[in-house]
Amino acid sequence: MSGIIKLLTGITLFLGLGLQLALAQYDPKAKDFLDAMSKRYQEIGAFSSDFSYSMENPTQSINEEFEGEITVKDEKFRLKMGGQEIINDGETVWTYFEEVNEVNIDNYDPSEGDLSPTQIYNAYKRGFKYLYVEDQTEGGETFHVIDLIPENTNNEFYKIRLFISKNEKTLKRWKIFDKSGTHYTYEITNFNPDAEMGNDVFKFDTAQYEGVEVVDLR
Repeated sequence: MSGIIKLLTGITLFLGLGLQLALAQYDPKAKDFLDAMSKRYQEIGAFSSDFSYSMENPTQSINEEFEGEITVKDEKFRLKMGGQEIINDGETVWTYFEEVNEVNIDNYDPSEGDLSPTQIYNAYKRGFKYLYVEDQTEGGETFHVIDLIPENTNNEFYKIRLFISKNEKTLKRWKIFDKSGTHYTYEITNFNPDAEMGNDVFKFDTAQYEGVEVVDLR
């Protein structure tokens, strides 16, 4: 990318972020919808679903798409996507790389601030301003569109856009806007709010991965 294009991109992001921060305070209408969503997921407790994921950056000609599966129970989750599997039991994180048959083991540190799949529906409660954008209807279903703007402007992303089902009060889609111009979109499909599972689902069993190389980073 040429210097002038980088400059224009930076200015555009800066101006866009400044406008969003000015508008996105703590919108009470947005909070009502967010609180209803959070309550719904707390009532569910455990769920599983398929999802699609895309990463786009037009200026860098990046357009990648994957499909994945996720299982969540309280603070625990198991995520499969793009040849990787991430398992978190609330204390330990296993990251399995299918291509090289290797698993990395590390301690889970929630203070690192990563957006955990178990907390996307509670993210607004800490470190974000929020703004109701509009209602959108897709395929006969109506969604509340809400923007989350991080209070810490040093974050790598400057906005998360949530699409919340008006009827189900669950997340259908969310889009993360990175300062580099990259957009990450997650869309939920085949949502199962009645999933039943034991805690063993959230631990990595080396016996199921023949010849796996274990790298312990703890």
